[in-house]
Amino acid sequence: MKTVFKNLKGDKAIWGVVALLALFSFLPVYSASTNLVYVNGDGTTFGHLVKHAVLLFLGFGIIYGVHRVPTHYFKGLSIIAMPIVLILLGYTLTVETEIGGVTANRWIKIPFVGVNFQTSTLASVVLMIWIARYLTKIKDTKITFKESILPLWLPTALVVLLILPENFSTAAIICFLVLVLCFLGGYPLKYLFAMVGTGIVLAGMFLFVLFKAPEALPQRAGTWKSRIETFMHPEKADKDDLHQLTLAQIAIAEGGVVGKGAGKSVMKNMLSQSTSDFIFAIIIEEYGLLGGGALLFFYLLLLFRIVVVAHSAKTVFSKLLVIGVGLPIVFQAFINMAVVVQLFPVTGQPLPLISMGGTSIWMTCMAIGIVLSASNKKENLEEQSYDIDETNPLEVLSGQI
Repeated sequence: MKTVFKNLKGDKAIWGVVALLALFSFLPVYSASTNLVYVNGDGTTFGHLVKHAVLLFLGFGIIYGVHRVPTHYFKGLSIIAMPIVLILLGYTLTVETEIGGVTANRWIKIPFVGVNFQTSTLASVVLMIWIARYLTKIKDTKITFKESILPLWLPTALVVLLILPENFSTAAIICFLVLVLCFLGGYPLKYLFAMVGTGIVLAGMFLFVLFKAPEALPQRAGTWKSRIETFMHPEKADKDDLHQLTLAQIAIAEGGVVGKGAGKSVMKNMLSQSTSDFIFAIIIEEYGLLGGGALLFFYLLLLFRIVVVAHSAKTVFSKLLVIGVGLPIVFQAFINMAVVVQLFPVTGQPLPLISMGGTSIWMTCMAIGIVLSASNKKENLEEQSYDIDETNPLEVLSGQI
């Protein structure tokens, strides 16, 4: 064990924040899992706690393994991973899986293990690495929009279009974060504004069709429409659509300043997604605004350390890589919290490192491992004068594409 701790590299503050979030997650997960046991008749509270512990243990194994990989290797790995991700996304659309009473084409079951894998979570990480690699390649060079279509916008469009039919919120978040990364990466503003304008037009057309002819859109269009209407006009919303949000608001109101205490939530047995999408409401009910504020503080601290790591990185790729894979973690946390307090429409996004989940925990841990890899001071010094390692076939391939 001492050897393992000695081999921990990178930003110690990030290690600490991630460990604290993971340890704290056991309390709300154990408490809220009574919903799964006594309402849904699914397993035992101890069984769910053990499952969560195993997922986190494997997640920290992923962090440890990934953070030992030299940062520049991710350039070549993204080239190998991108076609695999596109194949997995396409295959996922052909497979129906039921989780928590919801049947959708979002997950595939890992053979022999029986764990459901949400391919969109892997796709978002791989896409960000891919874009960071491309933006590094065109840094300080003049390019035309036509030249960037194939290496930049085509992979982005394929990933988004393969995720969109079953997971609109994730596809929208990916689009936004891609634009942010391109802006920070120095992609020509005139082309970026053109993409934003095109996106606004397409979004307008999408909303028009959604409200006028939802039957022309994918199967889940009705759910998207309902969520938007509930957020925009709650007084006119269907009672069933407003039910979960109302229960979340009651949980927050019941929590007050200091909360009811660990395990004493009442709303956890009424909120259908109390262990995932609405776990923040349970946290406030049990630990009050102080507990919710403390959790928000740690996510803000994580964001601060991600920015510090990006600023101190010695290569353009490392800087963009840290922002590309680190920012979505905190952004997702803010969205989850905003949904619970009704500042944002329901999205179905879990609270990173806190919500009970499956492979979403592992993909979050993989992203954290990448950030820690880039925060390794020794690695930064080695990469400062780094160009292309001719002995590394992945890096040679990355320099050619």
